[in-house]
Amino acid sequence: MMSEVVGTGTIERLAMIGNFLPRQCGLATFTTDVYGAMRDRFPDVQVDVYAMDDHVGRYDYPAAVTGTIPERDLSAYLDTARRIEASGAQALWLQHEYGIYGGPAGEHILALLDRTTMPVIVTLHTVLERPSADERRVMEGLLRRAARVVVMAERGREILTRVYGANPRQIAMIPHGVPDRALIDPDTLKERFGWQGRRVVLTFGLLAPNKGIETMIAALPAVVERHPDALYVVLGATHPNLVAHEGEKYRDRLKALAAEKGVADNVRFLDGFVEHDELIDYLQAADIYATPYSNPAQITSGTLSYAIGVGKPVVSTPYVHATEILADGHGVLVDFGDAAAFAREIDRLLSSDRDRGRLAERAYARGRTMIWPRLAEAMLAETAAAIAAQPRRIVAAPAAIRPIAPDFAAVERMSDATGMLQHSIYSIPDRRHGYCIDDNARALMLVSAMRDLDPVARDKWTTIYASFVQYAWNPDKRRFRNFMNFDRTWCEDEGSEDSNGRTLWALGVTARDAQEGKHRDWAGAMFDSTGSIAFDLQSLRAQAFAMLGAAAMLEAKPGHELSRSILAKFPDVHLALLDAARRPEWQWFEIVLAYDNARLPEALIRAGAALGRDDLVACGLSTLRWICDKQTSPEGRFRAVGTESFHRPYAEPLQFDQQPLEAQATVDACLTAHAQTNDAAWLAEAERAYGWFLGHNDLDLPLASVADGGCFDGLMPTGLNRNQGAESILALQLANCAISRVSQAQRPVAGAERAAA
Repeated sequence: MMSEVVGTGTIERLAMIGNFLPRQCGLATFTTDVYGAMRDRFPDVQVDVYAMDDHVGRYDYPAAVTGTIPERDLSAYLDTARRIEASGAQALWLQHEYGIYGGPAGEHILALLDRTTMPVIVTLHTVLERPSADERRVMEGLLRRAARVVVMAERGREILTRVYGANPRQIAMIPHGVPDRALIDPDTLKERFGWQGRRVVLTFGLLAPNKGIETMIAALPAVVERHPDALYVVLGATHPNLVAHEGEKYRDRLKALAAEKGVADNVRFLDGFVEHDELIDYLQAADIYATPYSNPAQITSGTLSYAIGVGKPVVSTPYVHATEILADGHGVLVDFGDAAAFAREIDRLLSSDRDRGRLAERAYARGRTMIWPRLAEAMLAETAAAIAAQPRRIVAAPAAIRPIAPDFAAVERMSDATGMLQHSIYSIPDRRHGYCIDDNARALMLVSAMRDLDPVARDKWTTIYASFVQYAWNPDKRRFRNFMNFDRTWCEDEGSEDSNGRTLWALGVTARDAQEGKHRDWAGAMFDSTGSIAFDLQSLRAQAFAMLGAAAMLEAKPGHELSRSILAKFPDVHLALLDAARRPEWQWFEIVLAYDNARLPEALIRAGAALGRDDLVACGLSTLRWICDKQTSPEGRFRAVGTESFHRPYAEPLQFDQQPLEAQATVDACLTAHAQTNDAAWLAEAERAYGWFLGHNDLDLPLASVADGGCFDGLMPTGLNRNQGAESILALQLANCAISRVSQAQRPVAGAERAAA
């Protein structure tokens, strides 16, 4: 039984990704055979097959296929990852071959693997000794994610450790599976194929130049001279890529070569994809199997394995798989392209029934160790070991946490005399991506919010971030630019609407909160000269950001007409959008979720308070409650709407990738609701969102780097995105400032408590 084979635990469900019949290729045949072997050997294990699809709608897949993945559609990979996660699969078994997955060198499959949490077992059908840069990057990504890597030849293990630095303990060698067929006399099947009275040498596989067919045709005249009844059968369709490029010209060239050599009557081309059982019949009807392949690095050949499995004497070139499987007298090896050697060895075997029979028996004995049930047992044992070795997540009752004191260190680390850089690699600023006004606008708000910042440092950095904003203004376009290269050249003449709205917001906040009068005066004047761009903004979030800036400006300068006009323009537009999008289960301004969601209700609450409109406040509170409910895990923790949730109409939010911006926006919006209503439930909601930074989240991992004021970029299915970009650092520090203003230093934060409605 299964427990006796795997030796540990019980496996109930697996997910498997690869090609699948009726798609016509060797990998599809392998995956289909593997599925059948697992079903027959372990009928209690549910195997969900996700088939890679190169032509959507072309294949009539059997019921065994749970789902398909269009190879070029990245979103389909992400959808499949979510489906596998929700299925209850205990492990994911990936069949990997270059050319079947989308993206450079098939990198789309990494996006799928990164969004699953179960152990991954990867069977490598190709291991390249001289990979391209993309191929190396993808292979290294697979090695990082895989709990086990399966190769079909020992040389594969050696290449993985030498070329890619793989951990030898991660690698298992499991030979290619073969069918469980009896050893029979070939003559008993020859009549079926019209081969009676012929001595048959067979080569099978998709026809392509690397198969070395020319070598065998060149060898035939010498074979035919000694054995006039010899017949060389080339079985298989031309490779689809070759057909797409040149049609059947290659097959025609081979036929012409046979005619030129005078052996046209001794060569038979069978053009077509052969189903599995029929292929085995062809193999059993042949006297000799030949693989004259020209690629010495070929690590896996399913057809060679099948030939050995049914006891065929094999004559082959010494490519990697052949040298291993035919070692110790289990087959015959000759040099690449050596037609004379092929002729000599084939003649020898055809001339001696005894030698041919003994070699067939040795091959068959080796094949018995490779039959599909043995492969299924070995794979399930490796899978069980991977599951057993998976770290167990211990979920402790969340402890009360205290707010982190605002810390400018990481912001300063990411800043220079120009402004704040956008991205980092781990904690090191990545200058390749330069700067953006979004981050410098946020940084400008932060220096005003950090009450304990050294005055000299505050003055310095306020001036730097303000000068970035000022330089970004393009008076010819009447728009702020957004992206700047590290050499201080602009990447565009005008930035996005959202970046322009966020800049107006920062100007309003600076005009209200800056510690120095000179900075408040500058911000107020800059708002006055640029604020009218708000009236042209069409983006919902850009309008909300401009409203937040206008509300702050009104607090700085009561009666400020430009700000009042901005606040008066957009709320009714937002109410109309809400009415158009809402459904009983969907109380939101758009039919999709995106980023900075909580800013939309926050803007309505602030506009309602400034304009004396209770309807706006009420709408802001109700929609904020709705989005907070959506940002709640089943355990009651804050769950930031992941980036994969963006732009999916009327869909429940997905779990990953969670980013700090959403938590900070929710903190601010809930504190705004608390200030407006004095309802303690909103304070608890803000504290719950803040707790996400400190580890009260789906993975129990803190994103805040308390030692240096940094913050990791996101919460992924497999852990933290350990880069610390400007947006993330600023989100944490702005949240620290907001929470610190309403919480005593010694009062624990009820981060894990779910606020009552």
